[in-house]
This record gives sequence, C-alpha cells and structure tokens, in this order.
Amino acid sequence: MGELETLSVMGLPIHCGVCYEDWLLARHSQGLASHVVTLNAEMAMQADQNPALKEVLCQADLAIPDGAGIVLYFRIKGKRMRRYPGIELAESLLAKLDSTQSVFFLGAAPEVAEKAAHNWQIRQPGLAIAGVQHGYFSAEELPDIEKRLEQLQPTVILVALGVPRQEFWIRERRHLCPQAVWVGVGGSFDIWAGLKERAPAWFCNNNLEWLYRLYQEPWRWRRMLALPQFAVRALTYSSGREG
Repeated sequence: MGELETLSVMGLPIHCGVCYEDWLLARHSQGLASHVVTLNAEMAMQADQNPALKEVLCQADLAIPDGAGIVLYFRIKGKRMRRYPGIELAESLLAKLDSTQSVFFLGAAPEVAEKAAHNWQIRQPGLAIAGVQHGYFSAEELPDIEKRLEQLQPTVILVALGVPRQEFWIRERRHLCPQAVWVGVGGSFDIWAGLKERAPAWFCNNNLEWLYRLYQEPWRWRRMLALPQFAVRALTYSSGREG
C-alpha cells in the first residue's frame, strides 16, 4: 500500500509520497474507511480560527495539497510537491473503480447533483452509481439518508456540502460505511453538471486556478484575501511539527 509521508503547515497535515488513489482503494480492500481532506489556504485559515475544524482536519486519513498556497509554502521550505486539486483526485478515483464498486453523490442543489451523476454515467458508462442525494435536505430527512448509506455501502462517497460543513458531516457519519472512501469535494458537482468550467490548463499548471475563479466569480474577492493572509500566517507559524 505504500507509506505516506506526512508534512505539516500551520499544524495541519499534508500527505505525499504515494499514489493517492491506489492508497485509498488499498485501504478500502482491507476494510478501512478513509476521510480525504483537500487542503487549501482558505481551509487552513478557517481551521486557524476554528479549533473544532482543525481537529477534524488533523484526524483525516489523507490530506492532499489542493491549493496553490499550500504548494508554494512547501516550495519555500525546500519541499517540492505537485498541486493535486480534489476534483482531479475524485475523477481519478472513479476511473479506477471496478464493476463491483460504486459511488454515491451527496450534496449541491437537487438538479445539480442529479446532472453531475448523469454526466458521469455518460462519461464512464460502466460506473456503478449507488445513489444521489442533494444537499438541501432537512433534519427530518437525515435519518433516511443515513439509512440509505448504511444499506448501500458505496465504495466512494463524494460529499459536496462546502467547507466546513462537509468535513464535519463526514467525521460524524463515516461509521455508517466503515470501508468507504469519503471525499469532501466542495463545488465539484457544479463543474461536472456543466454549470461552471474549470480554468484552462495554463492556469492550473501554473497554480493560478484561483485567479481564473476570481475572474469567473468576482464576488469571491473577499474569500481570496485568505491567500496573502495564509502566506503570512504559515511562514510565521511556530510548531515543532513544521516542515
């Protein structure tokens, strides 16, 4: 299965050194559940102000370098790594599922979740979709959703509820599917449903996908302030686990 190398930024783990998809599917085959966190600067800054979120992120089985700020931080520290957006991990993971394995889509608006799953069925006809559940459910509906997951036991559960809700949601319910790979995928359903587009390859390859998102959604400018704040905070953070 390989050994993860664990690094740290602002007291949060980042893992590297293995093929993430193979590592996760190997854990699944061994009867182990996995909670995957796709760490970026905004999430790190939220965790810095929210101890409960930081605890969840620190307990994740796998934390991948989703954000440009994370990658650039480690480059400054002398550690080169490739940015691996959560949407790419999810896509690669689904591509590796065999006919006995399945995926559950949970989150986003009703029509978005259904469209995302539908487009995946077209994209990968052999993909077994265990179920689809939008994210606009009530507290009264939650027990039925939990029962569905427990009965279906999907291999991969993609949770698109946004940060930090999806991270807490996974932590509190991973016991329902004790062999599943749980991945918080944020706004990925919007892209798979065709409502939004990812940045062109040049932006992605040069760690500038955040700039393209700002161009698409100018209202996000306040959230983008997390990038310079993260740079200052990360480089001044003192911890024996850093590096």
